[in-house]
Amino acid sequence: MHEHQRDLVGYGAEPPLAAWPGGARVAVSLVLNYEEGGEQNVLDGDATSEGFLHELIGAPPVVGGRDLNVEAMFAYGSRAGFWRIHRTLAAHNAPVTVYAVAQALERNPDAARAMAAAGWEVAGHGWRWIDYRHVSVETERADIARSVSTIERLVGRRPVGWYTGRTSPHTRRLVAEHGGFLYDSDDYSDDLPFYVEAAGRPHLVLPYSLDANDFKFLLVHGFTTADDMLSYLVDAFDTLHAEGADRPRMMSIGMHGRIIGRPGRIRALDGFLRHVAQRGGAWVTTRERIARHWLATHPPLR
Repeated sequence: MHEHQRDLVGYGAEPPLAAWPGGARVAVSLVLNYEEGGEQNVLDGDATSEGFLHELIGAPPVVGGRDLNVEAMFAYGSRAGFWRIHRTLAAHNAPVTVYAVAQALERNPDAARAMAAAGWEVAGHGWRWIDYRHVSVETERADIARSVSTIERLVGRRPVGWYTGRTSPHTRRLVAEHGGFLYDSDDYSDDLPFYVEAAGRPHLVLPYSLDANDFKFLLVHGFTTADDMLSYLVDAFDTLHAEGADRPRMMSIGMHGRIIGRPGRIRALDGFLRHVAQRGGAWVTTRERIARHWLATHPPLR
């Protein structure tokens, strides 16, 4: 149960019965990472430009200066890609959880209002889109608090979920100590939620996914075309759907406005949602609803 103790066993051969609503075989969680405007930039006091998850794969960051090409690629995500994803999700009436970098959200209040109007869940994703291994505990604690208050102000509701991504050894404890969170998703180790101990009490973890994730378009030997990602998502869903006849599972899908929001990639999302609707047996929902269901159906042992 300890937050940093390695558990290589998990649920083993007999995972719990998830008992998803409606007898669903798979709980499908769509996640939009909203980061554009929170990345590294010397205008925000950083030592370099952003060097991670952009189209110029392998290009080193600019030390002490701006990379205007990279800045423009990130801006595409907030200016155009976000709205293309928004339209696609609306067309399918599909709920989503947003991992929102608070500074990025603050710089595009129209996007924040659109998230709120659509009824999307907005979870915390840090104040900046940075590696929190490289900041002090005090800074990370303050950033969590600032993220919560900013999201609440912009969206009208405080976040109940958290995902840093590039965590420090203190992240989970600080999230639990801050309080008010149902779950965090800084984990990739299972197909079902589980509990750990954080800040001296049981804490729910909803595992996330970096395999069913559009960031693989920006990796060497990752996805190249929309068909690559669509095929992978369909294969993953169909496997979990088959397993879910006996033991229902959870599937997480990660997206970014600057990546799958591009016109040559959005078909992966549209096609996957069409496949899920045709196949049936899925509960497409937010991570908050999954967490509330798990807490009620499988409460922690005390």
